[in-house]
Amino acid sequence: MGISLAFASLRSWAAQDSGAEALLRKGGVVAAFRHSLAPGTFDPPGFRLGDCSTQRNLSEDGRAQARAVGAWFKQRQLQPDKVLSSPWCRCVDSATLAFGTAETWPALGSPRGSPETTSADHLRELRTALTAATSKAGRFEVWFTHMFVLSDLANTNTSSGEALILRADRSGKTEVLARLAVSA
Repeated sequence: MGISLAFASLRSWAAQDSGAEALLRKGGVVAAFRHSLAPGTFDPPGFRLGDCSTQRNLSEDGRAQARAVGAWFKQRQLQPDKVLSSPWCRCVDSATLAFGTAETWPALGSPRGSPETTSADHLRELRTALTAATSKAGRFEVWFTHMFVLSDLANTNTSSGEALILRADRSGKTEVLARLAVSA
């Protein structure tokens, strides 16, 4: 029973990867990643953007996970039109280890304070950008952000290093079309 469950799990991952790949090839989507593995929760008190020594950062496993994401895209010859990242070091590092470069975008930044929710202005920016990306057939974007941002934008949870393949529907509402989890 354990072996058949393992095979079913492998088939499920292969189908998931295949569905994500087909959507990326078709374009008009965003692969929105939660940053790779970074031990702990939240940033330490007094952290500063732009100073990685004050932030929660990727572990070695997280760095390997980010490189594996890049390898997955490269093996499939999938090149994003744009790579955007939260300004937090763990997101920038995930993006650059995977794709070599990324443009930082504050709207992808982690919410601060309590409650941990993305501001209405940032959600509006994200939805507007998602709508614009949805209109670009044959092209896709990759975003690196945080658990709370993805939860607020797509109303679902993600694991570290996992992507949601997103598009905006006709009314501008975020749709989750597939998930992509690449193993290191």
